[in-house]
Amino acid sequence: MSAPEEDTFPNEDGDMEEMEAGGSDDDGMGDEGKPGEDEGKVYVPGVEPLQPGEELEMDRSAYRMYHECQTGAPCLSFDILRDGNGDSREQYPMSMLLCAGTQADSALSNRLLVIRMHNLHGTEKEKEGEESSDGESEDEEDEDKKPQMELAMMPHYGGINRVRVTLRGEQALAAVWSEKAQVEIFDLRSQVDAVHSSAAMSAFIKQQKEATPLFSFSGHMTEGFAIDWSPKVPGRLVSGDCKKNIHVWEPREGGTSWQIDQRPFSSHSKSVEDLQWSPTEPTVFASCSVDQSIRVWDIRAPPNSMLSANEAHSSDVNVISWNRSEPFLLSGGDDGLLKVWDLRQFQSGRPVANFKQHMAPVTSVEWNPVDSSVFAASGADDVVSQWDLSVESCDVGARADGVKDLPPQLLFLHQGQTEIKEIHWHPQLPGVMISTALSGFNVFRTISV
Repeated sequence: MSAPEEDTFPNEDGDMEEMEAGGSDDDGMGDEGKPGEDEGKVYVPGVEPLQPGEELEMDRSAYRMYHECQTGAPCLSFDILRDGNGDSREQYPMSMLLCAGTQADSALSNRLLVIRMHNLHGTEKEKEGEESSDGESEDEEDEDKKPQMELAMMPHYGGINRVRVTLRGEQALAAVWSEKAQVEIFDLRSQVDAVHSSAAMSAFIKQQKEATPLFSFSGHMTEGFAIDWSPKVPGRLVSGDCKKNIHVWEPREGGTSWQIDQRPFSSHSKSVEDLQWSPTEPTVFASCSVDQSIRVWDIRAPPNSMLSANEAHSSDVNVISWNRSEPFLLSGGDDGLLKVWDLRQFQSGRPVANFKQHMAPVTSVEWNPVDSSVFAASGADDVVSQWDLSVESCDVGARADGVKDLPPQLLFLHQGQTEIKEIHWHPQLPGVMISTALSGFNVFRTISV
């Protein structure tokens, strides 16, 4: 499994020009990487270093879909907005909506973005000699398959640490943790309208001004990164900061304000790095911290945690993900380890699975939303890994790819980005992943999932 190339090819259609008028720099949707002319050896990160003069080339056949895009300043956090086009969509071309926040060089240069990517085609080659019914040339066909992107950008003072979105009725809401040490809630409706309509985009650009939140909370004593919307109670939110405090937000009627319990959940002794609501219990959430622990809380019994694994990792626990259909938590830490926890045995402090493949801190983890045995992770080693727990350990030594010394549960290693910060599976496009990094976004589906 070799790395995608990093060349990007900006579109030159009217939509892109219109987005540039809205204030973006170097925006562009990249096309697929080019396959190597000669078949080379498989490179496995962490097993052997690249030799002088060696370069990685993308193996196009390992992907069902692969695209790149850039948004000017890097977006080190993003989330996926569900659209109204239906679930389980596997037909090309595909489309998606994202919300992202930038971390620009200056506080004044940051943006809260809504991104619409569409006309996303797969990597399958057309049969040689095949022509369209109206005799279109190959160049015209390639032009028709160019990926498209619209950006609706709202100025935001301060770098955005993390963004999470939810739908509450007809409202599309973004919760934003920023370096201002505030958590803000934004209504994204005007931005969502703008990326779907050129007239709405023109109106949006004309009236563009600094983003005004529906609601903001300054009760945290310092900035943070941990934030999550409840999947069970629309509008319920939890936020955690770098001084160990966690606050729960309850929505008030009307959808424009929240009641926040001033008594923090404060069992952690150091920075709270990530938070996740239970997908099945509306009052339960989990947290992880620099203090090396993972805790499970019930908001009906503040301020102490209900369950805890106090030495979950040997260093900072950076990220967690709660399985949607099984009682499992996934965690990733500065130690590069991925651990799977069975909540029925959580108090034992022993994970049910433990994987060491990443050679640097784990930066993001997420269970597949439709396959409860599949998950993905990203690391500061510039790798996205995909895993399947249903693969039996007895398969070791008999991997289909012929690479030895790798866990049989490891499905795929995706490379080609620099400083990967966050990954998400698309909940409506089976197997499709989006990853964001200092070098931009990748949108891909591998042959493994």
